[in-house]
Amino acid sequence: MRRITSVLVSLSALLAASAMTAPVAGAVPQADRPAAVPGGWEAVDGAELARITGETGALRAPATGERLSASAEEPELMALQSVRNGLFAATELNYGPPSTGVVRARSAAYGGAWEGFAFEWDETTETYAMRSLANNLYVAVEKNYTGSAKNVLRARSAGAGGWERFHVYYNEELGHWALQSTLNGLFVTMENGYTGSLQYVLRARSAEITGAWEEFVFYDIAS
Repeated sequence: MRRITSVLVSLSALLAASAMTAPVAGAVPQADRPAAVPGGWEAVDGAELARITGETGALRAPATGERLSASAEEPELMALQSVRNGLFAATELNYGPPSTGVVRARSAAYGGAWEGFAFEWDETTETYAMRSLANNLYVAVEKNYTGSAKNVLRARSAGAGGWERFHVYYNEELGHWALQSTLNGLFVTMENGYTGSLQYVLRARSAEITGAWEEFVFYDIAS
């Protein structure tokens, strides 16, 4: 009897230990979602960006801007619309230094290259680089800028390194996207409260996705 009781106790202990270590049914893997990213947001790789934008027919440039052709081997061509103010991000080519090429959500509609960006996926780093179609330069996070311009996004780099790389996240329920700089780990925000020449500038400064300020709608601008 003592032997049977001992076996039952051991079996019960084993089952209890298994229950403690077993994953909760229906739990969503967290491997691609850091703590700063709320539920519902998932990291997107090169294939997924093309698939999501391709399957969502509504996400097409709602304007009469030029259509840009792209093959399957080329980067994804996108226009970015701020959820906060409803305006499209543009590369400010006419701004003088040191603000030449800053990215600002200021266009009422997609009108062409100024509002266009090529998203280039890098398998090694598993990150994206954004190349402005307005000047063919990569968007960098200006970490060394100070004051209200610190961490502003600016299309000014001939190549893509750590300053020019981003993680891209997508929320299927909202249909919204978010960008996280790999340089400082912060999310890109549209500065709706700014005034003057930097009003609506895009800046990598949010520790997490909090709402419309960090959210964008992506439009496929390729034909």
